[in-house]
Amino acid sequence: MSAPSILLSAGEASGDLHGAALARALRRRWPDARLWGLGGPRMRAEGVRLMADLDRLAVMGFAEVLRHLPYFAGLLSRLRRELAERPPDLVIPIDYPGLNMRLARAARARRIPVLYYIAPQFWAWKGRRAQELGRIADRVAVILPFEADGLERAGASADFVGHPLLEERPAAPSREDFCASLDLDTGRALIALLPGSRRQEIARHLGPFVEAARRAAAPTGAAPVLALAPGLPAGLFAGAGVAVTPDAWGLLEHARGALVKSGTGTLQAAITATPLVVAYRTSALTYALARRVVRVPHVSLVNLVADAPVVPELLQRDVEPGALAQALARILEEGPERAAMLDGLARVRTALAAPAGAGPSERVAELAARLLAGGAGA
Repeated sequence: MSAPSILLSAGEASGDLHGAALARALRRRWPDARLWGLGGPRMRAEGVRLMADLDRLAVMGFAEVLRHLPYFAGLLSRLRRELAERPPDLVIPIDYPGLNMRLARAARARRIPVLYYIAPQFWAWKGRRAQELGRIADRVAVILPFEADGLERAGASADFVGHPLLEERPAAPSREDFCASLDLDTGRALIALLPGSRRQEIARHLGPFVEAARRAAAPTGAAPVLALAPGLPAGLFAGAGVAVTPDAWGLLEHARGALVKSGTGTLQAAITATPLVVAYRTSALTYALARRVVRVPHVSLVNLVADAPVVPELLQRDVEPGALAQALARILEEGPERAAMLDGLARVRTALAAPAGAGPSERVAELAARLLAGGAGA
């Protein structure tokens, strides 16, 4: 077919990363494709024309989203006008269900094909989100191995394409080069700190994470290092008193252990075989509402993929230096707990791998090609 118009919609840093890889795969098929929508700097660098800034989109939690409802309502109105006045050939929402489920619904109403990439966490919430996804999406490309069967049972057409982090993992610098970039002694063990990719996450996690790492590091002289997520200002960690790097992958590759905010970073740690402690704190209102509707036995993606408590999870009031330091110190030491965790992380890496053949972004591009050709794409 001629070069298609494809609307891509991502609303946070991880979606921007995965959307950029997908944009590259789409351009390999259609160099002159019109790619546009919502995303961040990585997608923009791949030639996606953006309608909104990622920093305005990256909010999380019931209470936090409420404060931004007027902005999201206006953005959704703009998207609906674009669908009516300049309809794309295909819509690809990427995760971010609060906005993207509504976008998919609007596209379906106008008979525009929808390929949902990275399914909303239907398995975590009570309700009928899986059935709704089947109604509004022609195809769903999922990145967690247990998701496809659940969606198929709910009436959706789903494919497990593998986790995009596996294809996006960059080559790691040598330990000498990485430590030199931070002016650290290569002989010191490193403790990776990944407090989040959103400002409100940083506000809640930075202080406890840094103090916990200092306490856990004291017996051995290990060096805590903060990972600055893409899109966050370099000065955000000013005054933290520890080294800061934008290279989360390199940090995890060379870290003895990690303290990680629940989310995609936990899978990065699993992929690099870095023992970790998972923590998360949100507003009291958001947490109270979530407890009423969330129905999964674990919070971290590592434990969900493993279907077992591979890594410790500390939430809300437990996200304080004392409790975090104790959990971190245990995984830094050689012993049964660390060994069992490393075995569990290896199982998670195996489960995340795509079926033999192309990587996730190429598989999604193939599904897009089938939908654009008029088929359901199996």
